[in-house]
Amino acid sequence: MVMKPANSVGFLGWGGYIPRYRLAVEEIARVWGKDPKRYKQGLFVDEKAVAGPDEDSATVAIEAARNSVLRANVAVKDIGAVFVGSESKPYAVKPTGTVVAEAIGATPSVLTADFEFACKAGTEAIQCGSGLVASGMIKYALSIGSDVSQGAPGDDLEFTAAAGGAAYVLGRSGNDTIADIEASYSYVTDTPDFWRRQGQPYPRHGEAFTGTPAYFKHVTSAAKTLMNELGYKASDFNYAIFHQPNGKFPIRAANSLGFTMDRIKPGLLVTKVGNTYSGSSPLGLAATLDIAKPSDKILVVSYGSGAGSDAFSIVVKDGIEEKKGLAPLIRDYINRKSNIDYSTYLKWYRMIVPPT
Repeated sequence: MVMKPANSVGFLGWGGYIPRYRLAVEEIARVWGKDPKRYKQGLFVDEKAVAGPDEDSATVAIEAARNSVLRANVAVKDIGAVFVGSESKPYAVKPTGTVVAEAIGATPSVLTADFEFACKAGTEAIQCGSGLVASGMIKYALSIGSDVSQGAPGDDLEFTAAAGGAAYVLGRSGNDTIADIEASYSYVTDTPDFWRRQGQPYPRHGEAFTGTPAYFKHVTSAAKTLMNELGYKASDFNYAIFHQPNGKFPIRAANSLGFTMDRIKPGLLVTKVGNTYSGSSPLGLAATLDIAKPSDKILVVSYGSGAGSDAFSIVVKDGIEEKKGLAPLIRDYINRKSNIDYSTYLKWYRMIVPPT
């Protein structure tokens, strides 16, 4: 069933963060003796964003949250919930939400929670935040998708697993919201395409399940159901964002649903930053809001292995132009980059450590 809040909810602010460091596909392929064309042309990925030695999914979430709050221009004490979606939490048993809440100056009475559903944890946080706001239990919610994703050395995942995140301040629809959530829809099944067992440092993937039965089934089912129940077709949307495990999958999904390349290109970031997991579709939405205009309609469809998708219909409102310049744009973070080599990457991600 399509979910429509009893009271309309929208975004007051949005913001993202992408670490400056990049690791090129050619550099990974060089180390492992692989053909870089297989990944550049097969996955449509040139390089990935890498967290610095003092960064993790919590610091990424904090930077994105601060940008979102800057644009929202709300009193932090009025934020009643801080939700962080991630599959790369710094602690196995310690919340990330409390770290973010205290870093942005939220009051101790704030509700915090960590969400996890592989790469759709960020959109889960948005759905739950919007529900609390719509009910009147809280005034504002801060919902975040953030990851410093993992890929075993030499594994295909290593070529795309990246770092980044985005955050959204949600409030009741009104003069201050720059985009309203018209409705959302979730579609989930037990499909074992990707998993990481307790205590294991890196995830594993069932390649036979990855494409048609996992990603495409869930993404297209969520998108079609939402559009059908709202009476929309692809041409009714100005932009569309799909989860980006690589560059090929979202383009194929968009084509199958009737979306042209010009509608997905603004939010298609994977080529330059890789797969930011829980940050993927939220970052794509943030990049799209950076250029969106009033009355634009945006479709967002996340995907999380295991497996499920959340689909949203979002309508942009007046006032968005005034807020764009209040925080860095996503393209600013993409253009601000420094390349590193593979040995530096290994050291920063503690895959190699000095002797004690």
